[in-house]
Amino acid sequence: MYFLYISVPKCLRYLFQSIALTLLLPLTAASGQESLQNDDQTNQLREIDGPLPPVSPNVISRDETGRITGRAIRLRTPLQLDGRLTESIYETVPSMTDFIQNDPNEGEPASEKTEVWIFFDGEYVYLSARCWESQPDRMIANEMRRDNRGIAMDDNLAWSFDTFYDRRNAMLFEVNALGGRMDAQTSNEGMTNFDWNPIWQVEVHQFDGGWSVETAMPFKSLRYRPGSSQIWGFNLRRRNRWKNEMSYMQPVSAALGPRGLRPALLAPLVGIEAPQKSLNLDVKPYVIADLSTDYGASPPFTNDLGGTAGLEVKYGLTENMTADFSYNTDFAQVEADDQQVNLSRFNLFFPEKREFFLENRRTFEFGGESRFGYTPVLFFSRRIGLQGGREVPVQVGGRLTGRVGEYDLGILHMKTDEEIVAGAQPTNFSVLRVKRDIFQASSIGALMTNRSVNLQGTGANSTYGIDGGFSFLKNLLTIDSYYARTQTNGLSGNSASYRTHVEYDGDRYGFEGERLTIGDAFNPEVGFVRRTDMYRNFAKLRFSPRLLSVNAIRKLSWGGDIDYIENGKGQLETREGQLSFGIEFENSDDVEFTYKKSYEFLPEPFEISSGIILPVAGYNFESVRAELTFGPQRMFSGHLHLEHGSFYNGQRTRIRFRNGRIKLFPGFSIEPKYSVNWIDLPVGKFSTHLPGSRVTYTMTPLMFLSALLQYSSASRTVDANVRFRWEYQPGSELFIVYNEQRDTLENRFDRIDNRALIVKLTRLFRF
Repeated sequence: MYFLYISVPKCLRYLFQSIALTLLLPLTAASGQESLQNDDQTNQLREIDGPLPPVSPNVISRDETGRITGRAIRLRTPLQLDGRLTESIYETVPSMTDFIQNDPNEGEPASEKTEVWIFFDGEYVYLSARCWESQPDRMIANEMRRDNRGIAMDDNLAWSFDTFYDRRNAMLFEVNALGGRMDAQTSNEGMTNFDWNPIWQVEVHQFDGGWSVETAMPFKSLRYRPGSSQIWGFNLRRRNRWKNEMSYMQPVSAALGPRGLRPALLAPLVGIEAPQKSLNLDVKPYVIADLSTDYGASPPFTNDLGGTAGLEVKYGLTENMTADFSYNTDFAQVEADDQQVNLSRFNLFFPEKREFFLENRRTFEFGGESRFGYTPVLFFSRRIGLQGGREVPVQVGGRLTGRVGEYDLGILHMKTDEEIVAGAQPTNFSVLRVKRDIFQASSIGALMTNRSVNLQGTGANSTYGIDGGFSFLKNLLTIDSYYARTQTNGLSGNSASYRTHVEYDGDRYGFEGERLTIGDAFNPEVGFVRRTDMYRNFAKLRFSPRLLSVNAIRKLSWGGDIDYIENGKGQLETREGQLSFGIEFENSDDVEFTYKKSYEFLPEPFEISSGIILPVAGYNFESVRAELTFGPQRMFSGHLHLEHGSFYNGQRTRIRFRNGRIKLFPGFSIEPKYSVNWIDLPVGKFSTHLPGSRVTYTMTPLMFLSALLQYSSASRTVDANVRFRWEYQPGSELFIVYNEQRDTLENRFDRIDNRALIVKLTRLFRF
């Protein structure tokens, strides 16, 4: 071509170039496109950790070890979701099948057939399944409320998508035979947040031979890697609860039980083509009307009619980074706390229930806090908007969460107003969390929190910490460690805390070991500390063989642990040792027996009940405990705890029933609970009673009416929390809430402390 440039006049040269480009460009483009496609396919093949992708028309390939690679199929027209699987696509596209048992007969084919299809179009990822049942009349299906733990106790199908294909992060979905759904986020291969609530659709149908399900998950509700051509991780788990059988599409060791949907264990899924990035903007305004009475307010008010409005905005900055904004944040629809009895001198922990703080909360977790009661929580979102047992107005706030390469990033800032009765001043809360992936399933990170006005109103409070979480042996062996300090104006002393915890959680053997220190001035006021001024050493051993020789028994378990806590001066304050023996039956029932011996030193007088004060002294006591768990296959299920023994320098008998459920018919349940302590001490005798019940009627998976009723003898109050929720379209909801608290010291319950009737309407707009 070069000779043309020197011998042809310029105008003719341009004409020749134009003609040549016109003729050659399609061939070049086609060749380039084919080259890019080949490069994409080559790169995908390099990434796939499993057998080669299936060749059309097959949608699954399986190697000799049972590992699989799946393929999603593009749809030309969207599925019409009705759960019936009558479209012709289910006849023309073969299903993924041949699930393999994880429990009770590891490695054997599942006793009931399951067929699965994965489709996608320009808007949704679809997962459909047909779950065959040889005895459909024995299926267990009772719960329809979203994210209720009862869904996991029913016959169900669950699946995970590792949309980053990084073997660390995944999205978990679970559906039972009534259409009840659960969804969760798993981060860093070990932390699961069941409070994640994406927009997705579910339809279920029961037929003579079992049940079928169709789901549609919008790409807008998912996070994934940039680019059109995607590889995801995936696996499915089927639970036949009436058989107490669990099976997976890609086989999972029995040692992992129901934990087989972890990101590191997922199989490759090819074929998905993600749509081009859209605006990905969700706007959700709300309006509220309420009628309230509060005699504890300043000044008190009766039948006060009010109303307010607010706004929440979610914007996808990238495929894997999301910004949230909230104005005049309101939590009127949140269920009341379950009351607790505190017979110790340390703080009680109440979990967060407010949706704005629950989403992506695992991003902000620090140092392995979620599994251990003594470990400080450096960011505890209940510090925002709640103080002294009263609500504090949240004016405005924002949050940025997601992934940037190998980093997890979380930034949160909220501003609250004053609340006179609680003594709360206008305050700014800030949190910064950064984590970096290292090795296969480990991470290191840092966290910083700050509140502009501390609880004493004397200045700011800040917390700084670094941590690491390390996982080995397919996450059976974990090591968590952190170091943190706090700064509080006017508070001096040891403001540091550090922890190292090692755990091996195998099927047959298990052990834990921990060293935890918390200084006397360690004070994370955007966090939670149960107990300060302590040096804790903890160790635990477990042996739990499977008993194959007895059909009725699945597993036995022997265990023992020792907890040894000193204060900052080296003085022993707590020593607890216990031995336990348990039996897990094939029908899901469990029984456990425990012997416990304790020593507790009280450094100052302790008022354990009104007017009953234990003097400064060291106390030795011991007890025996029996715990029975009645499986979900029973009409009446729950956990019964019986305990008797010495308590300080007296005696205690304790009976507690929790996680109870009486199944009357599908959609209607009664969940009773009761806790009673009879305590006889030389300084006085007293008892505590905490009865309660949650009654729920679920009309559809998108509509329910629930009432939580509780009585506490300690506070002498009766609480009622009645909630109606209707998701009238995906992401848009109507709530009607009634709250009431009465003082039982008054005759005939005449004294109302407070009550409120609240109507809240939200509307989601997606762009």
